[in-house]
Amino acid sequence: MITQLQGAVATPVNKQVITQAKFEQYEEKVASPSYQKFPFQLLSDATETILRYAFLLAHFKKTRSLREYKKLLHELGFSGEEKKYLKVAATFQKFSPEDLTQIEPRTIYQLAENSKKYQSVIDRLLDLTVVTQEAVRELIILERKPRVPKPDKPSIWRRMNNGRRYCQIPPIHEQDERTGVTLQKMMDEEGLSAQHIVAEAIALRQAHKEGRLVTQEKT
Repeated sequence: MITQLQGAVATPVNKQVITQAKFEQYEEKVASPSYQKFPFQLLSDATETILRYAFLLAHFKKTRSLREYKKLLHELGFSGEEKKYLKVAATFQKFSPEDLTQIEPRTIYQLAENSKKYQSVIDRLLDLTVVTQEAVRELIILERKPRVPKPDKPSIWRRMNNGRRYCQIPPIHEQDERTGVTLQKMMDEEGLSAQHIVAEAIALRQAHKEGRLVTQEKT
């Protein structure tokens, strides 16, 4: 028995030879026309399936009662997962599933999850005769280019919790502190609030601009 077992022991195999053989088989398989079309076909089928499911789910939500819709989600096993598909349906509602089969699924979700950010990209897809992954990628890159920020317009308005607004004058920085000293002196001597004095000063300046001030010479 021992002699038989010893005779059955395989001759050591060169692993490098096996690896090389498998690589050559893989290389030959990938080079075949049928294999080259296979992965892309699977990808386009996946994209079309996602879009068709998203559109169908959006249709059910619109046409069925809430109870029936939830029951359907439960039966499909998609409860809690439906939101991303509804976003896809809302984002690509102007397209048919066949229009977007050349876009990879990940890009479909990317555009749907950030539809506001990429709205210009989605709008420009409508102008394309054929929508490809490369075209979408180029549009996304263009959208990401930094834009020159517009300077913020200074505003004195602030909003309260009840919706009403009020004006808030920014801090006044002066070397001699003249405005602050004068305002404080008026408040102390006249017993008026800073708001009251500032309101009077602004009204006076506006009247001067409109020519409503009359200069009276002392006699």
